[in-house]
Amino acid sequence: MSIRTPLARVRGLGAAKDGTHHFWVQRLTAIALIPLTIWFVIMLTCALGMDRVQLAKWMRSPSAAAPMALFLIAGFWHLKLGLQVVIEDYVHHEGWKTGSIIAMNLAVVTLGVTGLASIFFLAMGG
Repeated sequence: MSIRTPLARVRGLGAAKDGTHHFWVQRLTAIALIPLTIWFVIMLTCALGMDRVQLAKWMRSPSAAAPMALFLIAGFWHLKLGLQVVIEDYVHHEGWKTGSIIAMNLAVVTLGVTGLASIFFLAMGG
């Protein structure tokens, strides 16, 4: 017997106790990716004629490095959230599910840090 009201028992709490937070963060990263992806496509088309030196010089500017870093952060965060949902929905063995989520998190963090480090080194003149 519980002394909590029925509303208190169901308010935003599923079996994992954080489903609504995951849902909203995934939606916010999707919304953030809309203008960042448009910026990325425009900048990619502008960079088509550049050689390596010109592209490195362009990436040194904060107006290029900052949105690129934001694009990578939002993109990899959104990727992590989406893949986690797929794994949780379609991998039914708990051991495989846990291992898959750990491996996916390590891969996404590794790729994200590598991308951000690349942007940092290009922005610093490397």
